[in-house]
Amino acid sequence: MATETPLKEFIPELDYEKEMKRWTHLFKALNDPEPWVGHSPRNEVWQKNKSILWYYPAKQKKYKIPLFFVYSLFNKPYILDIAPKTSVIEGLTNMGYEVYLLDWGSPGYEDKKIGLDTYIEKYLTTAVKRALRHSGADEITLVGYCLGGTIASIYASIAEEPIKNLIVATVPIDFQPFMGPDKWAVGMREGDMNIDHFIDVYGVVPPQLVDGMFRAIGAPVYFTNYTMLLSRAHDQRYVDKWRRMNKWTLDQVPFAGEAYKQLANDLFKENKLIKGELMIGNKKADLTNIKANLFVVSGSKDNLILEEQSKPIMELVSSVDKTYIVVETGHVGLALSGLFAKIVDQWVSSRSN
Repeated sequence: MATETPLKEFIPELDYEKEMKRWTHLFKALNDPEPWVGHSPRNEVWQKNKSILWYYPAKQKKYKIPLFFVYSLFNKPYILDIAPKTSVIEGLTNMGYEVYLLDWGSPGYEDKKIGLDTYIEKYLTTAVKRALRHSGADEITLVGYCLGGTIASIYASIAEEPIKNLIVATVPIDFQPFMGPDKWAVGMREGDMNIDHFIDVYGVVPPQLVDGMFRAIGAPVYFTNYTMLLSRAHDQRYVDKWRRMNKWTLDQVPFAGEAYKQLANDLFKENKLIKGELMIGNKKADLTNIKANLFVVSGSKDNLILEEQSKPIMELVSSVDKTYIVVETGHVGLALSGLFAKIVDQWVSSRSN
C-alpha cells in the first residue's frame, strides 16, 4: 500500500507495508538469538588439543576418494556449513562425496608456542592419515580455503601421504601484493613495525585484534554491513543470510603466537613460500614437489586476496593436470552462496574414482 505525498515530484512515495517489514525484520535481526549454524550431520573421528577432525558422510556415496577440507586459522570453519541449501559441505555430501574437515579450534595462552610447522606436521598430517584410514581410501583430495589453501599447499609440498587432487580457493601464495594500507606493508617489511614483542607479551593474538585487522583491510566496505541490513531489511531471506554472515564475521578466534610470527615474518615479510625457502621442521616446502592434480579458484570481487596472489602457484607446481578459474564473486561469497560446492564437483567428479 503506497500513499501519495503533496510533494511527490520531490519526495518518493512511501510504501508503508514495505517499511513495516523493514523495521520489523531489522528489530528481530538485532535482538533475536543467534542463528543456528553447522547443521550437517557429522561425527568426530579424531581430536588433538583443541583441534577436531569431523566426518560428514555422503548421502549416497558415489566417489571413492574423499574430500578433506583445510580452513584458515583466522576464522571458524562453519562458513562452509552455514545454512541449509547454501552449505558447501551439505552440497558436496548430497552429490555423493565423503567430506572431512579439520577444525583447528580456538588456541589459548597455553598454545602460544604452536607454530605453522607444528600445525602441519603434528595436526594436519595426522588428521589426513586418520581420514585415509577411516574412509578406507587409497588417496585423498585436499581442499584449502583462504589461508587454509596456503597451509594445504605447504603440506602438499612435503607430504608423504597420497594426495590425488589439490583444490585451493581465494588462496594467498605470493605475499608481495597486499590489499591493506601501504604503510602497514612498508612498516613490516622494513622492520619499522615488529610484532614479535607484542606476541611475546600476549602469547596469542587476541580475536579483537584479528577482527580489527580485517576491518582495516576491508574498509570502507567492511563497515557497511549494518547499512546494507537497513536498506534490505524488508527482505526476510536477505536478513536470514545477513544474520548468519554477521555471526561468523564477529566470531573471530585467537591466533597462536608462534604461528602468527611465522606467518608475518616467513610468509608476509620474507615471502619464503614463493621463493622456495620456507622450512617446515627439517623439510623445505618447495611447491615444485607438488604433482597432484591442481585446481585453483579466485574471486573477481575478492577484497582480501588478489588474483595475482593466487595465480603464481600454477607455474610453480609440477602438476600435469592443472586448472585455474576466476569466478565473479567475493572472498566469502564463494562459500556463503554454496557456489563453491558446484564448482568443486564440476572439476573433481572425474578425478575422484
